[in-house]
Amino acid sequence: MLDHCSISHKGGVVLWSRSFTPEASRLASSSASPVNSLIREALIEGRTAEEKYEKDGYAVKWTFVNELELIFVVAYQRILQLTYVEDLLNALKALFVKQFEPFLTSFIASLHALSVKGASAESVDWDFTKAFEGWDRLFDTLLKSLEGKAAQDRKARLRAPLRALAENVTPPSDDPSTDPTVDPEQPTDEQQIALKVEALKSRLRGSGRRRGRGGRADVGSGRESLPSSDSEATSKRKAKAKPRRKWQDDPPSESEMEALDYSVHKPETSAGDTLPSQDIQSLVNQSSLGIRTRDGLYEVKDWEFGKDDQTSQVIAEALKKVADERAVTSTSGSMGTLGSLFARLTGSKVLTEQDLRPVLEGMKQHLMNKNVAKDISEKVCEGVGESLVGKKVGGFQTTNAAVRLALSNSLTQILTPKTSTDLLLSIRTKLSSPLPSTQQRSPYSIAFVGVNGVGKSTNLSKVCFWLIQNGFRVLIAACDTFRSGAVEQLRVHVRNLSMLGVNGAADSKGRVELFERGYGKDAAGIAKEAIAYATQSDFDVVLIDTAGRMQDNEPLMRALAKLVAVNNPDKIIFVGEALVGNEAVDQLEKFDRALRDFSSASGTGKGRGIDGMLVTKWDTVDDKVGAALSMTYVTGQPIIFVGCGQTYTDLRQLRVQNVVQAILSD
Repeated sequence: MLDHCSISHKGGVVLWSRSFTPEASRLASSSASPVNSLIREALIEGRTAEEKYEKDGYAVKWTFVNELELIFVVAYQRILQLTYVEDLLNALKALFVKQFEPFLTSFIASLHALSVKGASAESVDWDFTKAFEGWDRLFDTLLKSLEGKAAQDRKARLRAPLRALAENVTPPSDDPSTDPTVDPEQPTDEQQIALKVEALKSRLRGSGRRRGRGGRADVGSGRESLPSSDSEATSKRKAKAKPRRKWQDDPPSESEMEALDYSVHKPETSAGDTLPSQDIQSLVNQSSLGIRTRDGLYEVKDWEFGKDDQTSQVIAEALKKVADERAVTSTSGSMGTLGSLFARLTGSKVLTEQDLRPVLEGMKQHLMNKNVAKDISEKVCEGVGESLVGKKVGGFQTTNAAVRLALSNSLTQILTPKTSTDLLLSIRTKLSSPLPSTQQRSPYSIAFVGVNGVGKSTNLSKVCFWLIQNGFRVLIAACDTFRSGAVEQLRVHVRNLSMLGVNGAADSKGRVELFERGYGKDAAGIAKEAIAYATQSDFDVVLIDTAGRMQDNEPLMRALAKLVAVNNPDKIIFVGEALVGNEAVDQLEKFDRALRDFSSASGTGKGRGIDGMLVTKWDTVDDKVGAALSMTYVTGQPIIFVGCGQTYTDLRQLRVQNVVQAILSD
């Protein structure tokens, strides 16, 4: 049975609702209701193409009437398989609009008038009880008819297999000779079982005779006999052994071996060791340095489509010239390829699904060409279609603008984060929060996770440079104890960062330090020791570098979840590539799900998931930035930074409008 049903306006006014159980009535009046969660987590974020939404054991389905800006919502227990919900929503929509269309039209017009005046809909007292008098009786009649039809269909489905079984079963006969299903030439089941038992016994007896003490085979058993002596076996192994490879005439000396040994710490030659000035300059790209705010904070640059480097600027200027030349003779509107798709929607009419189907198909191909995952492209286009069906447009320009606005709004809703992306504010808030005098302040910890080879260590160092520029003391925890050279790579980064001060050139020793325990150790234990050491040594931030792992490797994902459960980092940042498209969705979904499931099982409390993303190799995709849309759509979490180069300053922030511009570009 249903738990809740409601009809509301997109502006937030509830026209009618009914709860069928006491629990549903209690939830309906609270912020934790499934309907309120649906609005916050699906409708506002533009996830209107999902088939259903699930929350706290409830399944929620919905439909729209765009011309009247109405939303019809039905909620029921997820465990129930209610086959009539789709029919109920469609019937509700048609019946409600048919019965109360005059009132609804005047109600929508008054809402628009209020919005023009700047007043809110809540300031007007609407008498919906009187306006929708008789609707409860119509709803009860409709619901009973659909439930009765569903019950009859369920009984019919149950009776069909029984009827077919009764027609195909032949009555048993007492005389086996007259039973047509028994073949007299075939042995019975008892005979077959007896034969198999005898065969198994003889096989076991034979294997016992063939193999004697020491594992030697009996002579005459048809098998090759083992060597008669140990010396003969040794000589055969030597004959088959692969010759040892000799790399040079003379063995390496002790000094050469020591120079190649990176497994132990070596004392510095002098306290004033520095890199040559040209090497220091190569670590920082002056053109990509961030900016200082009035408060003295260092902010990384914003990524802007077509303006990231000189090459992109030259290409953008060339493309602009070509576009200007085409604009002289073009009459297809302002959207280029997308505009030509919408050109068929001419005239003043109400848009239907048939009108939009070819346009949405072209839009889906456009999004996939921008590296948006296929499933995400389909859902975005379905959401845009749902927001346009039933709307009245007139003329090509009006239609072009309406479709472009709908797509732009959908992309903006998806990309707009529901949590803060100001990582600097989060760090400063924790470090400045009051604590009891007996409690020591713990540092802000960030764990970087992801698959192999995406650039976790490199981009962790870029984040470390950004933190140093803002005056924080940073401890890097080397928790990748598997990959050869992982600790040495971080040691080089720490050495370089120690020589880049607040202004990019002054000495900053003491601001960054490496915490490592070598290879083959437990990563969760190393991270815990690092946080404890940072607490005692007054470090502000701990950056935890983890080993790369594939999302389907359950043992490694459990080990990563253990690190999360034991240390409870303040942020878990997934590092992914901008190049991978569909694979990014699979990686992110499985990382998030595994962390939530396994950290909850191994820890004490609710499982932790991904808190944000850092997308690497952003400079290689030009305007094909669909990975940002795919990754944000999957988790609803923000993209905090994007990496776009090899120096410590090659870090960018994403602005939603810049990503939307790149996706909509031709």
